[in-house]
Amino acid sequence: MKEIIIPNEVITNKIYFIRNQKVMLDRDLAALYEVETKRINEQIKRNSARFPENFMFQLNEVEYENLKSQMRTFKKSLEENYHSCLQSMVYCN
Repeated sequence: MKEIIIPNEVITNKIYFIRNQKVMLDRDLAALYEVETKRINEQIKRNSARFPENFMFQLNEVEYENLKSQMRTFKKSLEENYHSCLQSMVYCN
């Protein structure tokens, strides 16, 4: 098994606060382990006894919409900061 070193910032940016808990989306967890999302979900189902009962839950419609909104806001902020950095780099050169 190959060792994967992931910066803390990458993981921190993938953690959301839902139902008063810090959570990570299955797709983000799969990306960290470099596998397909469906493989993560399959393994959790096959090995459910190895995971705490509250390890995984499905978002309801309101939670899903709130999360999408958070992600859009975060993405917009990243894009603005990226463009700002690019502009600064152009002006400095």
